[in-house]
Amino acid sequence: MHTNPTSAARPSSAAKQAFSTKELVLGGMFAAVLTVISQLSIPMPTGVPITIQLFGVTLVGVVLGWRLGLFATITYILLGAVGLPVFSNFRGGLGVLTGVTGGYIWAWPFLAVLSGISPKTESKGKNTLLIILSTLFGVAVVEIAGGLQWAALAGDKTVAAIFSYAIVAFVPKDILISILAVFVGLPARRMLKRLL
Repeated sequence: MHTNPTSAARPSSAAKQAFSTKELVLGGMFAAVLTVISQLSIPMPTGVPITIQLFGVTLVGVVLGWRLGLFATITYILLGAVGLPVFSNFRGGLGVLTGVTGGYIWAWPFLAVLSGISPKTESKGKNTLLIILSTLFGVAVVEIAGGLQWAALAGDKTVAAIFSYAIVAFVPKDILISILAVFVGLPARRMLKRLL
């Protein structure tokens, strides 16, 4: 059987580069956006600051889509893990990820993926609603993971006490800023698609 040598020389789609150069640059830029947003925080006596980081993570997912949003979020976390001061209050290192706030950060990739979905219904309103619902599920994952690690490390507080505090202090704010990020991010997503 004769084989066409030119077809054998072509790389398969599986062998293609995972991300284009443009995508790598965008992912790096949005990891930097997360770094800037992470510094906007109010320290609290509990050790868990009030931040708008979920706005940033949701925005990254919505604008970039789940795949590139996941890449940007993991890049940001890895930069912090190796010691760069990218986490809130200019902190860095594995100690942040293994500390009381670490559970929240570990769950951010899930939020980036869930907010980065791209529904294909014929209704723009339905697509937006599905993204909001998926994002809120991601927020729930973040709150649960964060609360469980916080409770495990706090020692002097029960899981019920941690979640009761979080429901009052963090959850309403996190829901509102995540929904806001969806509405801010969707036009940016459409503009980015046109540019690329």
